[in-house]
Amino acid sequence: MGTGSQWSRDKVYLRAKHEGFRSRASFKLIEIQEKFAIIRRDDNVIDLGAAPGSWLQVLRTLTEGRVLGIDLNPIAALDGIETIEGDITDPAIQQRAHEMLGSVSVVVCDAAPKLSGHKSYDQARAIALGEEALSFACNVLKPGGNFVIKSFQGADFPELFALIKEHFRAVKTYSTKATRKGSTEIYIIGKNFKG
Repeated sequence: MGTGSQWSRDKVYLRAKHEGFRSRASFKLIEIQEKFAIIRRDDNVIDLGAAPGSWLQVLRTLTEGRVLGIDLNPIAALDGIETIEGDITDPAIQQRAHEMLGSVSVVVCDAAPKLSGHKSYDQARAIALGEEALSFACNVLKPGGNFVIKSFQGADFPELFALIKEHFRAVKTYSTKATRKGSTEIYIIGKNFKG
């Protein structure tokens, strides 16, 4: 996220910068963790669509396990974080992630597709990205694992929610306080992967 003028007086953005996080998104994960306790101290965690790395920074503080970020774009180095540059739909990338971490307890994804400005197209792309992240999670998570994904409310949203419900014993939606007013952004939290 650029430091465009729209952010210059944004309290959440300024707090993120002040506390050394790469973006305001950090606080969304902190809030989700406080409410849902998705990450335990020894969990190995994969962050999909991890660039620029603000969720990775938070994850490093939440677990003593291994933390892996995957993105199509390079992720600037962070202490104690492993990264893979590649496509999450590529089976070779999924295999590599699994080999690096062994047991994976949590998969998170705060990625959003590049927006075109066409609402229905962007919505469909976001749902497709959600399905790709879910597929990745189902391939690497151990039974009982947790999943967090950003999505957007719209016509296709119930379909993604239902799909996640097929794979996790408890599924909830959550809008964070750090989300900009008027945004349709919503997080889906899947707990206790059926395996």
